[in-house]
Amino acid sequence: MSIDGFPPFIAAQLHYLLNQCTHSIKVDQVWSGSKYPPGLYDRFTLLIPYCLDFIRWDVIYNVEFPLAAPDVIFGPEDEDFHPLSATSGGRGGDLKPFQKSLQDWNYKDPTLLLALIQELRDHYVSYQRKRVGEVDDDRLKFEISTIVSREGIEMHMSSGVEKPEEVKFAVPLLDKNINKMVLGCPWRHQQKMYLQVIYPVSRKYMTAPSAPRLKLMSTPELKALFSVDDVKLPSWVEGMCMAEYLPHLEETLERQVLEAVSLIDVRRRFIETLAPLFGRPVEADSVFCRKATFLAASGAFIFLVHFLVSTQFPKQQPSMILQSTQHFNNHGMPVKSTLLADYPWSPRWEASQMAERIFEFLADESLNFKRYCNESQLQH
Repeated sequence: MSIDGFPPFIAAQLHYLLNQCTHSIKVDQVWSGSKYPPGLYDRFTLLIPYCLDFIRWDVIYNVEFPLAAPDVIFGPEDEDFHPLSATSGGRGGDLKPFQKSLQDWNYKDPTLLLALIQELRDHYVSYQRKRVGEVDDDRLKFEISTIVSREGIEMHMSSGVEKPEEVKFAVPLLDKNINKMVLGCPWRHQQKMYLQVIYPVSRKYMTAPSAPRLKLMSTPELKALFSVDDVKLPSWVEGMCMAEYLPHLEETLERQVLEAVSLIDVRRRFIETLAPLFGRPVEADSVFCRKATFLAASGAFIFLVHFLVSTQFPKQQPSMILQSTQHFNNHGMPVKSTLLADYPWSPRWEASQMAERIFEFLADESLNFKRYCNESQLQH
């Protein structure tokens, strides 16, 4: 997100917030509340990760009074959230947590906006936990009592006129540093997995409570190593609680993450076996070994072969895209083939045999691709 158009002091604070925050905060929209000076933004909407979703807060500066701290406007669904009010009836709290960020506000200090947002978010976590604790549902009270000691759990109470009351939990899984498992790890943020658990708020007249809705989620970058979409969740047995469910799930995940890390070397060995046939790769993903590009030739026809290797390799065969170095479409882009994934394959083959079969397949496929390139050139 570009921070052009902001006064220098706001730009510095926003830049520090977006680059130093441990949560992946995003700016959704920007606008100006003042005619003077023209063309300068002094307010924006932040998308702040919370409970595996986002909360939207508007941050309002006044460029005509840069010494003043910004106002923060919370979403309409959080009308009872008054963190700065000393008379908020227990749901808001006092001013103490915000003395450093607000009472000692210095617009020249680029770190204070991050401190303010982080303090407000921490207070929001406590506010939502208190709301959930006030729900008149014995099952939910029991669930909370069994997992409240787990670090990092977030809760959210949602209700509305047109939707039923629900309580959502975001439960961090695996107390392990996945980043340290990957050699040369490029991730800036700590990679994590969560179990999203959604309970409908039960009514007293209901009999046996229904199973919660469960969904495994992760930080987006983790997909380069391990996709939670490929994990089959254990069954939720009637009468079970989260404290019983989580250990079995975490045991399964730990085993699969360790396997995913070991498969990096399997993919690396496969890419290395391509080199004697295709030559050194032009480009390769040296961390996760998910991609590699080789220069190939069929007579005078020179083309690139892009290999895309799944995290499920060798169970799932690599797919390929051929790209001509000599043919371009009417937009000036190189002509490419469709995704090629239908060729002889067995996950039980040695890596050298896999490479040889691919080389044989491409010897024939390159002729088809050359013909396709020539025909597409004639059409233009």
